[in-house]
Amino acid sequence: MNILRLLDKLSDDKFFTTEASRLETITNISLFGKKAATAAIPLGLGAMMATPAKAETTKTALTGAALKSTLTDALQLALVLEYLENEYYSIGLSTPGLIPNGDRTVFMQISKHESAHVSFLKSTLTSLGTTPGNKPTFDFTAGGNFMPFTDYNQFLILAQAFEDTGVRAYKGQAGNVMSNKVVLQAALQIHSVEARHASQVRRMRANKGWIELANGGNMPSATNPVYAGEDNTNQAGYNTGALFGAAAGSAAYDEILSGSDAQTIASLFIV
Repeated sequence: MNILRLLDKLSDDKFFTTEASRLETITNISLFGKKAATAAIPLGLGAMMATPAKAETTKTALTGAALKSTLTDALQLALVLEYLENEYYSIGLSTPGLIPNGDRTVFMQISKHESAHVSFLKSTLTSLGTTPGNKPTFDFTAGGNFMPFTDYNQFLILAQAFEDTGVRAYKGQAGNVMSNKVVLQAALQIHSVEARHASQVRRMRANKGWIELANGGNMPSATNPVYAGEDNTNQAGYNTGALFGAAAGSAAYDEILSGSDAQTIASLFIV
């Protein structure tokens, strides 16, 4: 399978959302890792094996190692966020009487997506020679501040917060996975699915599908860090709110979330 065929396969949404057999998954990720290692940007993972001169090889190896560390750190962060979402929906769906029958289909599908993302990220890290981080122990009450599994409204609130966090966090890590084009494309594919989740959950709470200013929409103040900075209307020196106002201008562009900010938000729910 050449790299173009591999990219075509990765662009197929079924690669992430269907229940593949264990053998199929291992085969896909194995090909993914091998192609990524040799077909990325010259200073990416494959560059460590490409330079004949000893001094140049050492320099390139050090550069490649740094890029690999940046890449795998970004994937490890994504894995923590996917672990969090996956377990949250799993507990919610297994809690009798929590999710109304009319909404269960939505969360069952979202749960399948999150499970597929976890499996994908773990397999990808393994294929890159890195041990995936273990799933943390989560406290979805955040020390008793939330009761999401006894109050459906609170379940929806945290679902929105987690999805909105994930969308911003994936954008924030885009630059850190650019050394590997295959991983970058895969991360963008997951990012767009997470954005669809966020929009769906927001509408289930009678919110708009997008974010205006730094207002999450009927969210408790504890979730303010999820939306901090979303009121920005300056994009590459252009005031996006000049023609249509600050609300529409800010909504036209989602803001990134730094890795440290994403970790801080996730840590509120990690024991």
